[in-house]
Amino acid sequence: MLRHLRDAGPRSRAGIAADTGLNKGTVSSLVAELAERGLVREGDRERAGAVGRPGTIVRLDGRGVGGIGVEINVDYLTALALDLTGAVLFEQRVALDVAALPVEKVLDAGAELTARALRECRRLGVMPAGVTVGIPALVDVASGTVAFAPNLHWTDVGVVRGITERLTRRLGPPSFPIRTANDANLGALGEYAMGSVAGTADLVYLTGEIGVGGGVIAGGRLLGGAEGFSGEIGHIQLDPAGRRCGCGRRGCWETLVGLAGMLRLAASPGDPVHDPSLDLEQRLDLIRRRAELKDKRTLDALAQVGTGLGVGAAVLVNVFNPRVVLLGGYFAQLGPYLLGPMLAELETRVIAPGIGGCRVELSWLGFTAASRGGAHVALQAVFDDPALVPVRAERESG
Repeated sequence: MLRHLRDAGPRSRAGIAADTGLNKGTVSSLVAELAERGLVREGDRERAGAVGRPGTIVRLDGRGVGGIGVEINVDYLTALALDLTGAVLFEQRVALDVAALPVEKVLDAGAELTARALRECRRLGVMPAGVTVGIPALVDVASGTVAFAPNLHWTDVGVVRGITERLTRRLGPPSFPIRTANDANLGALGEYAMGSVAGTADLVYLTGEIGVGGGVIAGGRLLGGAEGFSGEIGHIQLDPAGRRCGCGRRGCWETLVGLAGMLRLAASPGDPVHDPSLDLEQRLDLIRRRAELKDKRTLDALAQVGTGLGVGAAVLVNVFNPRVVLLGGYFAQLGPYLLGPMLAELETRVIAPGIGGCRVELSWLGFTAASRGGAHVALQAVFDDPALVPVRAERESG
């Protein structure tokens, strides 16, 4: 019933009974229990027709429970907290040259940013349901370990253990689960749950950062892979004789269209757009302004990246036949300059007529998709088992 209120919106008790097939007595009992746990509340009254008793509207109550998503990427950290309704409780991004720092320093910074989000939840009286840390890496989800993160230069890093130890020193032992996952897979989940194409059952999400990641939703489910190592589509090899990639091979897709590749094409070394101490959106604003001023080098670089996007995306469209290819990260920020050449390549390379009924769209979530997906994963545990949240009286006395 909690999931139904999330997906269908506020309903009267009679409406919930009609929608779910539960009898009215069961609905009343469940509403009372969920209200005791601070997960739903009743408010406005509605009248179904010209006659009859008015019904009281039941809606999710976002004041009691929150989920936190954290992203550790090559040149920034992000933390974002959402309540049960999807409202943002806390959001902060910090520019950080992660690839140049020791792992311990990065985990220190990640734990501190996470602690800020937790302190804000505490200030608001919100109980954290969990923390999910997204990383551009092959992630062993079960052990909470980054197996290999080529662009961060990490191998076998115990992220969950490291973050947990640091949070314990700052705030005491966490009473909620801490998880880690591939950032692009979390981005796909965030888009599927709350993005511009939310609910699209067959979706390929592409995110452009220093590397390129992707998540695939098929039939409404994330394709995680046999060992959970999906999402590293940036390492599809398109040019075996091409530039060396952070993974050690040559000609991976991300060497052609990743942020580092785009900036290398668009600007000389020493240009401010290469400065990792600047916020990423500031750097992209510089590129956008140059494109608006018709700077030839910038426009040529963006056209080349758009073409490269189409080459790699055509492989994915031919394999998965998605309804939407959604561009996130910097691809979304500079999308108007990338879409033309990308679509031209798709129309040439996709075997199915009309590129298989697929359309290309730009994300509204931008660089928050992974952290939103992480918060969504944390909250999903509550939707799966609302009894994880104690009744308010117990929570307050505890």
